[in-house]
Amino acid sequence: MSIDRRNFLKTLGVAGMTLTVGKGFGSANKDGDQTEFNALLFDATMCIGCQSCEKACAKAHGLPEPEEIELDVIKKTSETRRGVINYHTTSKDDVYVRNQCMHCNEPACAAACLTQAMYKTKEGPVIWREDKCMGCRYCMVSCPFDVPKFEYHSANPKILKCDMCHDRIIQGEIPACAEGCGDALIYGTRRELIAEARKRIAAEPELYYPEIYGEDVAGGTGLLYLSPVPFEELGFNTKLQNTSYPELSKGFLYTVPSVFVLLPPLLLAIHEATKSNQPKEEDHE
Repeated sequence: MSIDRRNFLKTLGVAGMTLTVGKGFGSANKDGDQTEFNALLFDATMCIGCQSCEKACAKAHGLPEPEEIELDVIKKTSETRRGVINYHTTSKDDVYVRNQCMHCNEPACAAACLTQAMYKTKEGPVIWREDKCMGCRYCMVSCPFDVPKFEYHSANPKILKCDMCHDRIIQGEIPACAEGCGDALIYGTRRELIAEARKRIAAEPELYYPEIYGEDVAGGTGLLYLSPVPFEELGFNTKLQNTSYPELSKGFLYTVPSVFVLLPPLLLAIHEATKSNQPKEEDHE
């Protein structure tokens, strides 16, 4: 029986994740935690859809100029776009929202990466390290926000996503998108931004939906959102758990020997790779 390639990658991804989450991730910004991650706060009540953040990102990373916003088209991040602005018609008003990597406190992509190519830095950004990547793409399968993108059409493909301008941060600068915007998108420590978001909600409760998206979802993220309407109206997945996804498999890791986790998908991979007598269909993605 022919195996579906996507399901096969998912199986391997789950196996890889259970083997790598033994390393502790700083459960950042909880009481008593010494880790202080940097983060971004996007206030959808202030965004006017000018795309200054997109343009600044494109310039900083040598990417093509962003396409104009189309009212009936929801853009996604891609290998040539690390962050995008989309327009939504909501129950209150028209709202613009920026989408990019969420920079999770305990990222599933990093937990699933067998070589630590996808890596949570001590400063906060989740980055991809080319010299460590083996091209398995487990990070793509594991991300609950569907962020990492693969350069399928490149002779030397990379995994691409927002890295919160980590190179700028370590030089004492702020991310290009935040510098380009200055109003709707601000940069700071995660604790400071959560405090600022709560302050805004308390000061103008009639303006804001009383939640901060990213404060707890998926164990907490480095991109936080304020909105005038419930987040599902902006296309957000509001059914994600609050526990980090790597946390789910930690108990399993210590109770099941790794050979039993990896052996079934490994044997299946070998079987598929050695079926030389059967024709294979071309895999198109």
